[in-house]
Amino acid sequence: MSKTAIYPGTFDPITNGHIDLVNRTLTIFDTVIIAVAPSLKKVPLFTTEERINLINRAVKDIRGARIEAFESLLVDYAFKRKSVAIIRGLRVVSDFEYELQMALMNRRLNANIETVFMMPSQEYTFLSSTLVKEVASFGGPVKGLVPGVVERALKKKFKK
Repeated sequence: MSKTAIYPGTFDPITNGHIDLVNRTLTIFDTVIIAVAPSLKKVPLFTTEERINLINRAVKDIRGARIEAFESLLVDYAFKRKSVAIIRGLRVVSDFEYELQMALMNRRLNANIETVFMMPSQEYTFLSSTLVKEVASFGGPVKGLVPGVVERALKKKFKK
């Protein structure tokens, strides 16, 4: 029986840290759905369509990775997709408190869907989409932090 995991996030933009977790997830699960969520707390740099397009291009060679947008409650979305797990990345200790609260609420809403916490490779523990956008906004180099397609898209967005 095939096992599917949901990897939710705003992915604004997707980074090499995210790609690292997609690859790690696929060592455990048969399929990972990269579930692009709307950003309710902040205004995204890229539209949902742009983010989906960038992710599609970034993971096109990763077998088992799919991309979808969703706007519902995460556990409802995961249930509809017959997912057995929600993947959450933990980079630093400060991520844990928020992620634990979310995992416990999701468990309360649907105890049949597990949350799996994964750590990225050490080289990506400092990396966040917010940090990448800030560096790119000042014309700083983001090569090696994001897929090439994202690097080009950031340069285009911040072209002065």
